[in-house]
Amino acid sequence: MPRKRFLIVLLLAISLSLLLFGCGTDQARDDQKPGVAKGGEQQQVDIIRLAGGDWGYPSPYAHYPRGPGIFKMCLIFDGLLERDEKGLIPWLAEKYEIKEGGRQYLFTIRDGVKWQDGKPLTAEDVKFTFEYASKYPMVSSYIGSKDIEKVEVVGDRQVLITVSEPNAAMLYNLGLTRIIPKHIWENVDNPKEFTKPEAVIGTGPYRLTGYNKEHGTYRFEAFEDFWGPRQRVKVIEFVPVSEEILAFEKGEIDLAGVTPDVLPRFQNDPQYKIVKSPGFWGYRLLFNMGDYPVLRHKELRQAIAYAIDTKELIEKVARGAAVPGSAGILPPDHVMYNPNVKQYKPDLQKAGELLAKLGYDKLDERGIRQNQKGEKLSFNLLVSSGEVRLAEVLKEQLARAGIEIKVQSVDMKTRDARVRENKYELAITGHGGWGNDPDYLRERFAGRSRGGISPSASGLRGYNNDELNNLLEKQRLEMDDQKRKQLIFKIQEILAEDVPEIPLYYTTGYNVYRPAKYDGWMFMFDHHSLTHSKLSYLERG
Repeated sequence: MPRKRFLIVLLLAISLSLLLFGCGTDQARDDQKPGVAKGGEQQQVDIIRLAGGDWGYPSPYAHYPRGPGIFKMCLIFDGLLERDEKGLIPWLAEKYEIKEGGRQYLFTIRDGVKWQDGKPLTAEDVKFTFEYASKYPMVSSYIGSKDIEKVEVVGDRQVLITVSEPNAAMLYNLGLTRIIPKHIWENVDNPKEFTKPEAVIGTGPYRLTGYNKEHGTYRFEAFEDFWGPRQRVKVIEFVPVSEEILAFEKGEIDLAGVTPDVLPRFQNDPQYKIVKSPGFWGYRLLFNMGDYPVLRHKELRQAIAYAIDTKELIEKVARGAAVPGSAGILPPDHVMYNPNVKQYKPDLQKAGELLAKLGYDKLDERGIRQNQKGEKLSFNLLVSSGEVRLAEVLKEQLARAGIEIKVQSVDMKTRDARVRENKYELAITGHGGWGNDPDYLRERFAGRSRGGISPSASGLRGYNNDELNNLLEKQRLEMDDQKRKQLIFKIQEILAEDVPEIPLYYTTGYNVYRPAKYDGWMFMFDHHSLTHSKLSYLERG
């Protein structure tokens, strides 16, 4: 699988989709439909086993808000559009049309689609979904309560969605919203607590036939009446393993993530195939500027950035399988990445000058910087248990600049909850989604847009920049790709100067599998995981 230069991110993907499908006015040809094989049927595999772990009940409302939970749910539930290597493709909607300068979206729903209980999918189900999701946002929600003005059924199989105002990311957001059956959900008024078997009835290629929360096991079986591409994998199981690589070598699972130091075990051996991931999963250092006024000083945040040696972090923690974080937030693999933003190479002298400028020009007996009042640069750093090594190296680096770090380790779910609730001083969080439409910069940094449930959209408090907020609003409303890209470039420049958070690095880890067993794996154009793509398990042309 090629590196990210082969992948095209959202805006170019939207443009490509519009060209291919004539703004949705013409039905896609057979050879353009997802999963239509050009060289005959592809061989089916009875079962694929992958490393397990509990990520919640895979309904749109009960799964855990991270990639493994989201994409298990997506095996069951479809959106109007789907993602392949190049961009958005028609899915439950066989075509679409963008009208009124981005204020309206007309989707034509495929005929003959069935829910997994045998009932037909209708345009009313689609209308219901968007109205219900506006009232009760899904866990991995792409739309907010104020995004949609009106949803109308206009014909047997057409749904017209009028949005509150144009948004460059709206096609993506509408297209990837998971469609749910009206006949099951219309009387559910507490969807997060709805975990009956019918809560996981979708139109997707797989049915949930087994789930054990305690053991973190899942079993998905191919849905025989699935409307779309034939399933190349009949059963997908997620099973508990103690050591993923060891389990792979023993044949207990069929794909594993590997670090560079382990690669020699599998290189130059034809029974294995190794794939390098794009850098769309990363770690970031968060500052709670709302509750800790000292962190509001840009000079302090810049000093911390100068004190951090990302290459050392990558070498010691990621074992070389990562690229340094960009101060402009968007990763180098993103098509809207600005390579000319200010970057912070390790410079302890510069860090010291900035701290002295703030009055922290003395050292105590332990080498911690303090000001004339005796106030010391000492911070608690919240991390999950899996990030302790990263935190310890970061602690050593910041100590060289006279900044004391006290590491507080908790489990991942507790860390995520405390970050969402702003119950931290400094925190490290890691997640995917860095390849998504750059409107996520608005979700993170525009003062009125924060607080999402997803780890990728939460964690910032006490930061405000009016110029940045204005630019973030402008890019949201700019439908011209090149003009929007110019705005995104400027936004990255401001973020790099202000340092409201510090991307530490984006992982580019490796996966290994046996192609003789199965060789259908693929990346989505904006995502880092082979196993998360629904199309990885389906026939493709």
